[in-house]
Amino acid sequence: MAEPAPLWQHTAIPLEAAISRQADASLNAPFIRLWQAFLSGRILLAMALVLLQTLSQQLQNTGSSLVWLVCLGYLVLTVVLRLTASRHLPAPQAGMQWLPVIGVDIAAIFLLQILQTGALNYTALLAIPILISSALGSLLLAFGTTASITLLMLAVVSWQQAHGQGDATQAYYQTAFACAGYFCVAFLTHELAKRVRRERATALFNRLRTQTQEQVNTLVINHLSDGVLVIDSSLQVQQANPAALQLLGLPSNHSQSFSLQTYSWWEPLAEAAHASFTHARPLSVTLHLQATPQSGRTGLHVRTRITEVAAPYLDVEPGAEARHCLCVMFLHDLREMEAQLRTEKLASMGRMSAAVAHEIRNPLAAITQANALLAEDLSSQSTQQQLCRIVGQNADRLARIAEEILNIARVQQGHDAQGQALALDALLALIGQEWQNQANPPRRLLLQLNAPARHILFDEEHLRRVLINLLDNAQRHRSRADETSSLQLISGHGPDAALLPELARRDMSWFMVWSDGAPLESSVQRHLFEPFFSSQSRSSGLGLYICRELCQRYEATISYRRLARRGVDGNAFIVSLRHAPSTPMDRSLFDSIMV
Repeated sequence: MAEPAPLWQHTAIPLEAAISRQADASLNAPFIRLWQAFLSGRILLAMALVLLQTLSQQLQNTGSSLVWLVCLGYLVLTVVLRLTASRHLPAPQAGMQWLPVIGVDIAAIFLLQILQTGALNYTALLAIPILISSALGSLLLAFGTTASITLLMLAVVSWQQAHGQGDATQAYYQTAFACAGYFCVAFLTHELAKRVRRERATALFNRLRTQTQEQVNTLVINHLSDGVLVIDSSLQVQQANPAALQLLGLPSNHSQSFSLQTYSWWEPLAEAAHASFTHARPLSVTLHLQATPQSGRTGLHVRTRITEVAAPYLDVEPGAEARHCLCVMFLHDLREMEAQLRTEKLASMGRMSAAVAHEIRNPLAAITQANALLAEDLSSQSTQQQLCRIVGQNADRLARIAEEILNIARVQQGHDAQGQALALDALLALIGQEWQNQANPPRRLLLQLNAPARHILFDEEHLRRVLINLLDNAQRHRSRADETSSLQLISGHGPDAALLPELARRDMSWFMVWSDGAPLESSVQRHLFEPFFSSQSRSSGLGLYICRELCQRYEATISYRRLARRGVDGNAFIVSLRHAPSTPMDRSLFDSIMV
């Protein structure tokens, strides 16, 4: 008969990569308790045998000193084994590790049976080693133990018959029936123990899988941009993800358990949950929450779902079922939904604009050429010449816009540009001065250039376009509370733990456009660099998208952060640039604005 697998392999399902030592201990926990109970029971049995032999010697004077010594030795061995082996299960395979347990029990019981002088019969105690070998060992060990006991019992009967003790036929029949019963008990006990192992292994695997699934669900829910609330029938919130806490005006570290009846402005949510429980059906409604008269109204689109588990097997009132209902509430910020719709609409308009831009290039070229021919026939000092210049400038502007829209459709087909070595601070100062002088009166811009010896890999015209876009954007959103420092252009290189901790590379240079404007909404931040997205109706939504695409061509990055400058919070757009050697490189042929 083949050797069976160890305890932890008696399972009908695969336990991946196996269960760790802690899982093994959990799997074998009931068998360890059974092993300890068996060792303790052997001590009690040995003490009972010693007491029985002592009483027999004192009261009936029929005891044997040799039998008393066997009982006393059995007691000593059981105590020693209980102290040394109580925490470790023996290997289930048949082997020498079972001799101090099963071997000692069988030897002691048969010695008592042979040496006893009265009518006492100790063969019933042989069921103990059979049961423990069947429950904790392999089937081979169980049958081997039972077979050994059978042979020994037959040997004792033969010895008794050789000395003329009792009826031989009846003794053999009795031994045969007893040993057949022992084999049945051994097989059934082993099968029952194997089933317990299999069921416990399945339960342990399911528990581990459930814990993993709970962790996955928690990760998914916590990283959802939509709010999720789990509410019971008493309107007590059992679980809330960070997005839901933010929409309800609670801090992210708020307790996960609270009542929807805590604040009066949550009453619409409480009514929606109550309606879902009352009608036991999903609900979809738009609500507005307002914490205080000074705070703005938070528009929410709420969807509810009811979960219900019936447990008819529980002891409840007749005709009733035990039910546990939960309401899962999904909260969507209306501003976010409107922003997504606006983005989709603008994207559709952008695709249409690309087709329109393609069609207007030829009329613009004709207008530009006709305007140039007309300017040649006019005197240089005439008013008509000035009007021609205005027409030409605006025609060039329209041509650039049309080209930008067309290039956006081809943005994924572009290739990385090599760029040229540019002195960062000198170019920033030049572009900043040009930008200031474009308006009348000149704009105010505070320069803080801290990388005078740094050179970057970029195209001059492309960098000019990026910086002017960022400055124009900051100019529109500055507060103008302090004209001298409300708009700043800052440069640097390497990591700055206080200002820019994410710039960890030493070979990176950076510049930042900072303005003290109001913070951007989270729904706006998520779409800042998307094409055709703008928080202003008159903006095309291409500026920041073009900046990002130009930066990516030269392995540069652009990002937004909310930063404080001299104790004043503001919006900062940070561009990190690839470092270049100070020797100038050949100017790239890719010097037209391709986005």
